[in-house]
Amino acid sequence: MNIALATPWVLALLPLALLPLVLSANRPESYPSIDTVEADPLSSILNWILRLAGAIAIAALILGIGGIHRLGQTVEKTGEGAHIVLLIDRSSSMDNNFAGRPPEGGEESKSAAARRLLRDFVLERDHDLIGVAAFSTSPMHVLPMTDHKEAILAAIDAINRPGLAFTNVGRGLALALDIQEADPSPAARAIVLVSDGAAVIDREVQELLRKAFARRPINLYWLFLRTQGTPGIDAKPEKGQRDTPQALPERHLDIFFKSLDVKAYRAFEAENSQAVEEAIDEIATLERHPITYVERIPHEDLKPRAFAVALAATLVLLAARLAEVRLVPAREREAI
Repeated sequence: MNIALATPWVLALLPLALLPLVLSANRPESYPSIDTVEADPLSSILNWILRLAGAIAIAALILGIGGIHRLGQTVEKTGEGAHIVLLIDRSSSMDNNFAGRPPEGGEESKSAAARRLLRDFVLERDHDLIGVAAFSTSPMHVLPMTDHKEAILAAIDAINRPGLAFTNVGRGLALALDIQEADPSPAARAIVLVSDGAAVIDREVQELLRKAFARRPINLYWLFLRTQGTPGIDAKPEKGQRDTPQALPERHLDIFFKSLDVKAYRAFEAENSQAVEEAIDEIATLERHPITYVERIPHEDLKPRAFAVALAATLVLLAARLAEVRLVPAREREAI
């Protein structure tokens, strides 16, 4: 039960709770007129019930005064989920809408749509550990792995500043891997990259990422927020166009991701918020693995319950007292 007292010395007073069981408040008197009446088992039972109520009232009152409480604790349980890092692109192009222009009226930018839908994703994940990182010119470690949903939602909301021009996805992925490496548990792991592409990873960083991904099995998901009218992941070079990362960055980024030694890789191409929502829902379905998680049981003050029990037992005694019938001689009854 993990029960404790703020002032343990009051336990020395607990033997007082035995007094109603060994002593009686009524002075025994002899009435010859009722000596012939057979013993009433029900009265004997009620007598002991009232004695027990008195003992409970005293014990509960002492425990309440002693500050009885349940200690906070952690309990290990098993559920479904994963350890996930949300890696969010904060380059300036994410501040545009899916049509590639600044939002007008009630329109959402790609960044705002992603944050809104990622919030919904987090709220539906009961047992995940989630970390948050962002990147533009440099990576930003926003939040380490945690199961505190309020902190995760606040971290996602914090990624709302105007972005910079450059998209350094390589350093962003390196940071996401570092966040995963800091967690030694054997849980299923995933990185969800949310970006609108236009990123080139140089060969040196590519080799570092290959080695880092090979160290631990991780699922990689790329949620590509494609601007309408721009080349997609599967775009082929047009006649006369060079097939290079500079000319077709999204195509070559996808090729690089497919070459990594990851447990699983999926790319989702979305050019509106509805497609983003569908992609996130699919990721949520894929990332449901058996996972051991820790449930925190907070400290609980039990004094109100103890005083309530003491009051209830006292009311039982009071009700019994009010219902009591006192036997008196006939001449006294006539006088009354």
